Amino acid sequence: MTAVSERSAAPRRRSGLRRAALLGPAFVAAIAYVDPGNVAANLTAGANHGYLLVWVLVAANATAVLVQYLSAKLGVVTGRTLPELLGERLPRPARLGYWAQAELVAAATDVAELIGGAIALNLLFGLPLVVGGLIVGAVSFALLALQSRRGQRTFETVIVGLLAIIAIGFLSGLVVSPVDWAAAGGGLVPRFDGPGSVLLAASMLGATVMPHAIYLHSALVRDRHGSGHDAPTQRRLLRATRVDVVSALVVAGAVNIAMLLLAAASLRGVAGTDSIAGAHAAIVSSLGAGIGVVFAVGLLASGLASTSVGCYAGSVVMGGLLKVQVPLATRRLVTMVPGLVILAVGVDPTWALVISQVVLSFGIPFVLIPLVHLTGQRRLMGGAANPRPVVVLAWLAATAVVALNVALIVLTFSG
Repeated sequence: MTAVSERSAAPRRRSGLRRAALLGPAFVAAIAYVDPGNVAANLTAGANHGYLLVWVLVAANATAVLVQYLSAKLGVVTGRTLPELLGERLPRPARLGYWAQAELVAAATDVAELIGGAIALNLLFGLPLVVGGLIVGAVSFALLALQSRRGQRTFETVIVGLLAIIAIGFLSGLVVSPVDWAAAGGGLVPRFDGPGSVLLAASMLGATVMPHAIYLHSALVRDRHGSGHDAPTQRRLLRATRVDVVSALVVAGAVNIAMLLLAAASLRGVAGTDSIAGAHAAIVSSLGAGIGVVFAVGLLASGLASTSVGCYAGSVVMGGLLKVQVPLATRRLVTMVPGLVILAVGVDPTWALVISQVVLSFGIPFVLIPLVHLTGQRRLMGGAANPRPVVVLAWLAATAVVALNVALIVLTFSG
């Protein structure tokens, strides 16, 4: 390389490094898309219905890319979080009601994460579920303390490392699974097979388009990049944010689809695969003990990472809507209780995970509709307001989510 070409390459390298340094917030938010609730919903869908619901994951992940970018854009442009903006616009009674449903969503999230980590420790070491839940809670305390003491960048690095472990854990089984790729392609055609498949589709949607992650992402980018940017800086940050969101959710989407394909290829019709423990036993039986261990480690990393991110999101919601700041350790202690109670009374943990994701699905319209409305306001967003094609796509996504929830209610109560 000549001296001239070396000099011209150096600024490009520096520019690339600067862009890479802006990445990270979306990878923290993406942890919500590969939490234990996803594992339960995706394995159950694949084991019960084969490749039928592949299209749900593809559609849900595409929706997630759109809404996570809108949430991040809101934080970059306004310098405020989505809960803060809602808190400024809602009267007190509406604000309290909105906060109550958001906390219910956060509680459902926490149940899934704690139970998933406990199941993983049971699979790996034979620990009782309640003991495993306590250990997961203790580790989440440590991760939150890391975020408080060492800052967001260190927290992001640890979470991204856990995301890598999750990806390896759930993609490894796919390498040795006899996937019917023609049938998997057929699963891209939207259709259902009875009320059970609708219930699972709603669960998969709730597990993929996570409400608490949408609230959180606007805070993550604000905390990372600050506020009050001039126009060139804002454009640069939005470009980096698009790369960040797409990269993170491509990873999360691949992991989710891999879980469903693994279950459809190796667990279809196998007795006991309606639970994570049963699915793990079937994986060990058909794919080997090594794949079973890697799977369980991925599940453990999922529970540990997502429980910390979920607690962080709950703090953002409460602080924005109620202007109340509760120490993260105190919130973590309180939000552990429902999951530990479920484990202690003997509720089927996998079914509790699936139902928790259905609860999340009902919370999506409450966050998605205000997000689309706010990011479309030129008075608030200026030149970064959503263009008409994005507005149309976002409202179509919101309408589809609401329609699926209505169908779920009707089919569930009609038997």
